[in-house]
Amino acid sequence: MSAKPEIHLYTASTMNGWKPTIFLEEAEVEYELTYIDFAKKEQKSDWYTKLNPNGRIPTIVDRGNDDFVVFESGAILWYLAEKYGVFLSDDPKLRSETLQWLMFQMAGVGPMLGQAMYFQRIAAPNGHDEPFSIKRYVDESRRLLEVLNARLEGRAYLVGDSYSIADIATYPWARAYPWARVSIDGLDHLRAWFDRIDARPAVQRALEKPKPVPAFWGKADEAAFLAENAARFAGDVKKT
Repeated sequence: MSAKPEIHLYTASTMNGWKPTIFLEEAEVEYELTYIDFAKKEQKSDWYTKLNPNGRIPTIVDRGNDDFVVFESGAILWYLAEKYGVFLSDDPKLRSETLQWLMFQMAGVGPMLGQAMYFQRIAAPNGHDEPFSIKRYVDESRRLLEVLNARLEGRAYLVGDSYSIADIATYPWARAYPWARVSIDGLDHLRAWFDRIDARPAVQRALEKPKPVPAFWGKADEAAFLAENAARFAGDVKKT
């Protein structure tokens, strides 16, 4: 019997959930994947919250390091980059720049686009249409994408010419601009960056796992998925 892969990944098809999947596919690291079903609230189950006290995805267990558990998607990318020695420069300045842009995604791009998605795709279909909140988060998301666009002028990737965990973290969120209903008109450097990462076979493999969600990328009729998604999270919307 062959040994199990060192990395056991618990995840789902979300922007945060795809980050470690992209890394592992890009690094050609064998891993075991366990799908966490939100419809069954598996992320809140006792067995899972023993791994991740926050009850969110993704989480990894490193069997090669005494079953060490890492949760939070940015922390997972950082841990994997150090473990496998890829996508994070050893040069102190480039390393710091990479971590700065990783934190920019974690603190800004993800939360703001996430709220733009929430208020339009979950709250509004559940009877909480809040134009002020929608405008606030869509406008801030657009501003952050403009920051990325400016950063990418004359650059292939976010830090120097090297693909890094900053790109891996930022791509799933920024690339889901259609789902957040944020325009990227005039952001040509950002669009070119999307094209470069879209063309990476490992990224496309990762986005198929655990299952593809083409509506996030503006590549499918979103009506059916919109209803399914809103219903799944209806219980999270405050009732009045």
